[in-house]
Amino acid sequence: MANKQLTQAKKAKKDEFYTQLEDIEAELKHYKKHFEGKTVLCNCDDPRMSHFFYYFVLNFHLLGLKKLITTCYKSQDPDLPSENTTQHAVYLVYEGEDIGMPPNPNIAGLVHPLKGDGDFRSEECIEFLKEADIVVTNPPFSLFREYVAQLIKYQKEFIIIGHQNAITYKEIFPLILQEKLWLGYGFRGGAGFFINHLYEDYAVASSHKEGMIRVSGVTWFTNLDIQKRHEELILYKKYSPEEYPHYDNYDAINVDKTADIPCDYDEAMGVPITYLDKHNPNQFEIIGATESEGKGFSAGLWDASSKVSQPVVNGKRVYKRIFIRKHK
Repeated sequence: MANKQLTQAKKAKKDEFYTQLEDIEAELKHYKKHFEGKTVLCNCDDPRMSHFFYYFVLNFHLLGLKKLITTCYKSQDPDLPSENTTQHAVYLVYEGEDIGMPPNPNIAGLVHPLKGDGDFRSEECIEFLKEADIVVTNPPFSLFREYVAQLIKYQKEFIIIGHQNAITYKEIFPLILQEKLWLGYGFRGGAGFFINHLYEDYAVASSHKEGMIRVSGVTWFTNLDIQKRHEELILYKKYSPEEYPHYDNYDAINVDKTADIPCDYDEAMGVPITYLDKHNPNQFEIIGATESEGKGFSAGLWDASSKVSQPVVNGKRVYKRIFIRKHK
């Protein structure tokens, strides 16, 4: 339902989802030690309406930031949600000056037009990227692969939003395997986005807010070290062949829930992709993923003669899996 709208937005390249300030605060409170003396770039954010901009302006001195830069793509669709009539891409550079409360970048004269369209791949936006230490934003879901590739190319630290399905993209999973990217703390009860009238609001009565929908499966991705990566899973279940059957076509056992990982099994296990939300690289190593996600992703666990890339248990296909093994 809400995810269906997200998929439709992706296909239509309508990526104007606006993140709630409370969701930004809930995630970024875990990264405070990383921001001191740093230049932050929000390169998918209109400073006149972005909650990322407001968060960093309101917490600029508390975090000890050096500089905040925001850039945004120009609106080419009059139906996209915007409180501004200009069709120009803009940028803002903020260095801690007083711009009122609530912050008003227009009155302060900090908003300036870009020469181009504000695409994060444009030369002038790349120059801003080179200047930044940490990138924090909600990039277009339809361009997530390209967006992450650019961050990796320029060796930037980042805290960004994406859909959890990106975990198994052939461009993203190798970064997880190489410990160049992992999951942040995530959203409680699904992510909240402001969205325009083109989409129906499927929020239930208890979480309904005017002008927004709730979307499940959306999470935070980062390459900054956070405490949750060092929290060990408490395992209590014992291995048995009956409860943990071996795959028909992979040299590993199947585990249906992260909480059910057996404490006494040391070989390869297939776990749901949601396991990554609990992954501690000192407790388990990620070996690979099912072959349906990319050629060679299973690190040799797949029996190619089966000709079935999905994991199969007793002749029945199950959902995609990530393969892990306990550190010895």
